[in-house]
Amino acid sequence: MSEGIVEKILVGKPKTFGEKNSKNPMKREWTSGIFKEPVNGPVWLAKTNLTGDGQADLKNHGGLEKAVFVYSVQHYSKWQTEFKMDTLSIGAMGENFALNGQLEEDVCIGDIYKIGGAVVQVSQPRQPCWKPARRFQIKDLALQLQNTGRTGWYLRVLEEGYVEGGQSLTLLNRPYPQWTIARCNVIMHVNKKDIEAAAELASCIHLAENWKKILHKRVEKGENSDIKKRLYGPNI
Repeated sequence: MSEGIVEKILVGKPKTFGEKNSKNPMKREWTSGIFKEPVNGPVWLAKTNLTGDGQADLKNHGGLEKAVFVYSVQHYSKWQTEFKMDTLSIGAMGENFALNGQLEEDVCIGDIYKIGGAVVQVSQPRQPCWKPARRFQIKDLALQLQNTGRTGWYLRVLEEGYVEGGQSLTLLNRPYPQWTIARCNVIMHVNKKDIEAAAELASCIHLAENWKKILHKRVEKGENSDIKKRLYGPNI
């Protein structure tokens, strides 16, 4: 599938919620840019983010390799059914592009797309963190995002420009059709002992540097990142 429709473009600045001294970790104070609102009309897409967007944790979010977070709108009906929560709808995962027509199986590392006046490239799958879990008070939500493969993915910006909800993401080039987001997720999170696959993926020149770093550690030292910290963070 070469094209999807960005139904909505969403942005938001970091906000703080919760109670600083709560005895319940899931209720304690936290700050995040996960709360996004739809943008009406054209919005400028720069190298590191959309105008009006921001991240609280700049070590793990944002930047050149994570300028835009894309999430498939098709996933939301599944989450709503599984959790019986209507609030798990467009924007719930903190996405910037709510995309209709493409899933993780349809998109590859290095894909170059045109949308409006901008040109973007797929850089990496999203590695879910603890913040969606805190938002919806579902302690293992990040783990479920990871295990189902409904992670979404990130884009880097090759050419800045104005973009708008309702526009197509039109594929211009696909240099690595073998490296779908779905396959990358399996290598990173499921087949951790497949060192050959990890080395092959790490050699993909368009894969984000943080993914390469994790995979190289696995290949060279047999080390894996601390997924418990990422998945649960201060929620436990």
